[in-house]
Amino acid sequence: MKLISGPMATLSTEAFRVLVEQFGGCDEYFSEMINASTLITGGPWEKFYLINKTAPDKMVWQLTGHQADKIIQGADFLCSQNLGGIGIDLNMGCSAPQIYRTGAGISWMLKPIEETAALVKGVKEVLNQHEAKTGSHLRLSVKCRLGDEDFTVDQFIKFSQMLAENGVELITLHARTKKEKYRGLPKYEYCQKLKEHFGKDLKVYLNGAIDSKERLDFALSKSPDVDGIMVARMAAQKPWIFKELKSKIEGSFQPFQVDCQKIALDFLDLIEVNQPVEFHKTRVQRFFTYYCQNFFFGHNFQSAMLNYHSLEESRQKVNDFFNTSSYEKIRTIN
Repeated sequence: MKLISGPMATLSTEAFRVLVEQFGGCDEYFSEMINASTLITGGPWEKFYLINKTAPDKMVWQLTGHQADKIIQGADFLCSQNLGGIGIDLNMGCSAPQIYRTGAGISWMLKPIEETAALVKGVKEVLNQHEAKTGSHLRLSVKCRLGDEDFTVDQFIKFSQMLAENGVELITLHARTKKEKYRGLPKYEYCQKLKEHFGKDLKVYLNGAIDSKERLDFALSKSPDVDGIMVARMAAQKPWIFKELKSKIEGSFQPFQVDCQKIALDFLDLIEVNQPVEFHKTRVQRFFTYYCQNFFFGHNFQSAMLNYHSLEESRQKVNDFFNTSSYEKIRTIN
């Protein structure tokens, strides 16, 4: 059972991967969404999305965009950079309005199926050419949802069949519809339907609302045959969650302690080293939006961290919080 860190805008950075790796890491890391058009036109920030030093053999590069030709060119560019990693993922699941209204994200599930098939086929051809030249296989995967509110099982399976026929080897399913966002629990049983339909011919990762071993057990009771579990937002809240889940799955769990103050300060240091100054504010704000949920008075801590001015001031805010709430500093994970 693989454990995978999901793609999160402004969070799935090299700094975040270093933090997670300090607790033993996970099996795969998906990058945050990389805009294909900006990537191929040489945008000034794309090099920071492509850093791959901490876990080079675990990386999956996720591309997004609304034009098939640009995404295909983006895949070709990624291959030409010899960045390593496991493969390329196509984002067909993001339901944020600013994404799908442009024709990206989940819009690829709603377009004429021939149009989406042409995209997938084009990217697969790029990966095949890369393998022929280098001997290095890069996996093609798709991350998606169930579709729009009126989706049917037959429609979803037909869409998935199209993906598989055009070279997709893995589907990560966030089993909610476009409008459900994060409301309620995902319909985990659809991951099982997908796996039963394809068997060993297609790998399936389950994604959505995995925040504990208990939730993981519930998800697997609905979908026992999936090949992996993807965790996203909870990994930002608890960077140690992969260590916790892995040891509990293996039956080797022993309670351990985490220094919550050190984690916060380490993250700020890692942001300074791995991200441009222009990214500091958004990355700090996004991480602490989740991380502060660990603490009893986390709302005060969160408000302070969202009011960002500099990394140095942020470090002082971290120290102020834990000096005031010293009982929050060391946490025992049971």
